[in-house]
Amino acid sequence: MKKVMLVDDEILIRETVRECIQWEQEGFIYCGDAPDGEMALTLIEQLRPDIIITDIMMPFMNGLELSAIVRERYPEVKIIILTGHEDFGYARTALRMGVHDYCLKPIHALDLIQLLRNASEMIDKEREIKASIDKLRQSELEKIEVSREKLLNDLCSGFVTTIEAIQLGATLSLDLQARYYVVVISDVRSLEDKPIADTGVASQVEHNLIGQFQKALESKELLQFKRSRTEICWLIKGETLEQIQYELGVFKEILNMINEQTPAASVSIAVGIGSVQERLMNIHISFLEAVEDMHWRRLSSQNRITLWESISGSMEQYVFLDRAWFVNFLKMGSPSQLSSFLEEYASALAGVDWISSPIGYYILNDLTLEVFRSAKDMYRHWDAPEDTLQQLQQILKTVRSMEDAIQYLTSLTNQFWSWRSQTNDRYGDMLRSVKEYIHANYNNDTFSLQDAAEHVKVSSSHLSKVFSQETGRTFIEYLTHYRIYKAMELFKTTSYKSFEIAFLVGYNDSHYFSTLFKRITGMTTKEFKKSGNLDSTLLVMERSEASEQLIKR
Repeated sequence: MKKVMLVDDEILIRETVRECIQWEQEGFIYCGDAPDGEMALTLIEQLRPDIIITDIMMPFMNGLELSAIVRERYPEVKIIILTGHEDFGYARTALRMGVHDYCLKPIHALDLIQLLRNASEMIDKEREIKASIDKLRQSELEKIEVSREKLLNDLCSGFVTTIEAIQLGATLSLDLQARYYVVVISDVRSLEDKPIADTGVASQVEHNLIGQFQKALESKELLQFKRSRTEICWLIKGETLEQIQYELGVFKEILNMINEQTPAASVSIAVGIGSVQERLMNIHISFLEAVEDMHWRRLSSQNRITLWESISGSMEQYVFLDRAWFVNFLKMGSPSQLSSFLEEYASALAGVDWISSPIGYYILNDLTLEVFRSAKDMYRHWDAPEDTLQQLQQILKTVRSMEDAIQYLTSLTNQFWSWRSQTNDRYGDMLRSVKEYIHANYNNDTFSLQDAAEHVKVSSSHLSKVFSQETGRTFIEYLTHYRIYKAMELFKTTSYKSFEIAFLVGYNDSHYFSTLFKRITGMTTKEFKKSGNLDSTLLVMERSEASEQLIKR
């Protein structure tokens, strides 16, 4: 029901109007009255009426002055002027300022009710229109948000080219251009059978961890999208490395808290951080590295949970090895230092019962997982073989003494140094094979990264990462540029029509082909055919990469 308020300096008028209408029966609420405009303003603020009936001639503040203020402050309120003055100038002024209706005293109750009903219907219509507009606006905002998330997802997955990303970002008011980029991914899972404790150190650490994670979620400076039900990705961009490191600070703090968190916590949070990249197209490299980083950190976390359960939650039995110390030696140490280093490093394991307790296994396994994660971080091209980890873990199960433990750490160190030596010029032959495969199959419209990966017998994610890192272009960008280059050759040497050439270079959609051609070459197909020349800017487009293979043939 609409609330009605009356403003009139004559008390008899106010009482008559109040008493002559059965308000609730007519669908209204009589919320109050005032003798002048000045007193009415205070009541309007408190009562928030939907309809105001006001006289014109009143002391202190007249009805027109009141109406002007109400229209400015509460434009949705309907105003009905009820006056005994027949001067048309008043009516004209009232209607100009947006008063809903204007009538003369005396007025019959039925006529007043009709005026109120008209005003009520107008309010309902306006509210309905506003609700529709709000719903439409919300729908559009949701569509934009979905489109933004899809673009960020596609960018991290390597499904869009640099130009496509920038153009799509501009349409979504999403500025993607920056000097540096890095991707962070998180996976949050609630362990419902382990409720958060209300007291104790564990609950405080967990409370701080959740608070820090919420801080990252609410940051307006970081672009983010939901990758799955439990996974969230952040794209951090900045103009300086200092800015990037500052933005990464919240996530590094989360990692520190995760290390302090006991395995008995009720919330599991895993975080992975990729490498800093200088090109928009290499964002997906950082994304893949973040996924890998999170994978190894979760393996380490699961190992600690198992250790925690095996020692019945007694941390007094848990020997902590300084993982950073060990990894630093792997980076900087030499074979001549290995024996003395391991003797000192392994001394922390002197009290471990290797025969009757699995604690030693989990301690060394925790260190092993950290070594694998560090190797992935340092040698970004290295595809960590799961079978190597499994072999090492099998060896771990045979450790029964300090001597066995030192021998295992020796093997782990040598394995790391072996990875280090294998990273030099490892991918030359593979990339040459992939490029040759592209040159032979570019005209196949279903040709994909997966096809090329199967050809060289690696995973598609690994090939995507290595290809971008080594060539400076994503696989899709390379394939697209090569197809356009071949199309340019066909335009120059044949009389085929545009749609025929599109089909010959692997595009079934001629309109999409024309759009790509214009975007990459800067000319339409008609303009290019008319010019009949490959100018220097177009030669640079592809010959710097793809044509090197053609020249060698």
